[in-house]
Amino acid sequence: MSKSTKKPLPPNLRLEKFEREARASGFTSIAGIDEAGRGPLAGPVVAAACILPAGIRLRGINDSKKLTAQEREALYARILNNPDIISGVGMIDVLMIDQINILRATLQAMIGAIAKLPKKPDFILVDGPHLPPTDIPGKAIIDGDTLSQSIMAAAIIAKCTRDLLMIQLHELYPQYNFKSHKGYGTPEHLEALKKYGPCPLHRQSFAPVREAAHA
Repeated sequence: MSKSTKKPLPPNLRLEKFEREARASGFTSIAGIDEAGRGPLAGPVVAAACILPAGIRLRGINDSKKLTAQEREALYARILNNPDIISGVGMIDVLMIDQINILRATLQAMIGAIAKLPKKPDFILVDGPHLPPTDIPGKAIIDGDTLSQSIMAAAIIAKCTRDLLMIQLHELYPQYNFKSHKGYGTPEHLEALKKYGPCPLHRQSFAPVREAAHA
């Protein structure tokens, strides 16, 4: 008996697996959703929702964390400049993060991103184990930012949007060098926290910030 000669799907087709499954179930407007900024000690959490037309192939698309800044920015521009791709961005600020916790803030940012889409999706694909509280059916996908082209596109939008914002916020508080680390807890950032204490952009509910405030 001969062995199967069935070839694996090309990478881009593999990245459309969840989108194809949703379309096979009758859904037509499928939004990938991801966030940027759950882990930093400062700045907002940003989520993006992105609807790609069926059959589109985004050359060079990858997990946003595996792309260089230059590659991310080039894809970000291509995504936003493509009239057939629609997207929305939601953002939750530091005060709300401290009030409701980062997980709930992230899910609220996702709701905001969906609301900013020019048209409401009928199905969502979300990176991670949690779906946002919405009446739209969807699928939560662990490591979705490595498995779904729609989620990858959303991740790139969220990451680039947040990075640009942190570069702007650097001008308000240059002593922390937000333009370099984007609010993440790098050794440089932790040292600045010890030296200057927290600023209004810092998340008081995060332990390193709390400790710096009471040092």
